[in-house]
Amino acid sequence: MEFTTQLLYPVDQILLAVMIFSIMFGMGSSLTVDDFKTVARYPRGILIGFLSQFGLMPFFAYGLAIFFNLPPAYAISLILIGCLPGGTTSNMFAYFARGSVALSIAMTTASTVMALLMMPILLEFYTAGFVSEISAELQTSGTGVEFVIPTGNIIGSLVLVLVPVMMGMFLRHKSPAWAKTAEDTAGFMGIIVIIYLIGTVFVRHTGLMLQTPYDIYLSAISVGLLGFLFGYWMSRLFKLSPIFQRAISLETGIQNGPIAFAIILLSFSEPYQSQMLWLAILYSSFIVISSSFITLYYRKVGKFDFEVFQNTTIHNRLFGEDYVSKYPEGYLPDRIKEDPSQGSNPGQIRSVGK
Repeated sequence: MEFTTQLLYPVDQILLAVMIFSIMFGMGSSLTVDDFKTVARYPRGILIGFLSQFGLMPFFAYGLAIFFNLPPAYAISLILIGCLPGGTTSNMFAYFARGSVALSIAMTTASTVMALLMMPILLEFYTAGFVSEISAELQTSGTGVEFVIPTGNIIGSLVLVLVPVMMGMFLRHKSPAWAKTAEDTAGFMGIIVIIYLIGTVFVRHTGLMLQTPYDIYLSAISVGLLGFLFGYWMSRLFKLSPIFQRAISLETGIQNGPIAFAIILLSFSEPYQSQMLWLAILYSSFIVISSSFITLYYRKVGKFDFEVFQNTTIHNRLFGEDYVSKYPEGYLPDRIKEDPSQGSNPGQIRSVGK
């Protein structure tokens, strides 16, 4: 594909930088030290989320790149997306999907920190063959340049986006009221910028979208759908509660697209930057659409078990964390009858009639 038009204009890059800062600052404003203790409360959920995020997703991205025989730059971009930490928008989708927001936030926080270690390792492992292909092309063209994955720049980009998180946490420590305002404002600004960027993609690049081969579309869309599917079934395999299954599914499928933009813009040069950026744009555009449909489905099927969760949580607040909610025989379906996550104390067992 030939890129004869600029994919992101200066105003887009400014808005993107503002969005990244706002979202990460808002994420930090929602966190306290106690929130990190959530990791200890949900160790199995965090572990399964970690395996889904950094085990399944990079493997799926690599498999899709091989299956669709993607050009090297597109393949590297797809694998980069697969190696990203979870997106902060997954917390919002988890809320609307009646999933565990606490687990979603804990997973987002943990994966963002762990990405500093995991991303360079995974990229080096999965992209080696594609990097060699690009290097061979460059040697054949007579440039004498060897293509490498700029690990230092990628780590620098990740550190850069963690700075506003720390700033938000500092604000939360000093002024919870202002932190709440910052959190709400950041979410709203993020949604507005995402809608703007997606809208301009369809308006400005209609011709480019028509020229894009179907396999590029399928790979960009499929990586998120596979994340939703296998995140859900992996957590179900390990018998986590439905509210955890929904949270892990969304957290696995929704990668942090804005970080992908930042890494690509800061770390790669033309002619490969445009190819990588285009696939990241397509992923970010379609993941919002697919996430919305998945969320609506989860919200519908999760109505009953989430109401039970809310009910038992209120019981805990009224009568203490050791209180076990009692329900009539046959009222609870088997999938949540013995579910320890249906109250605020994960150690509880929700036995019927006891």
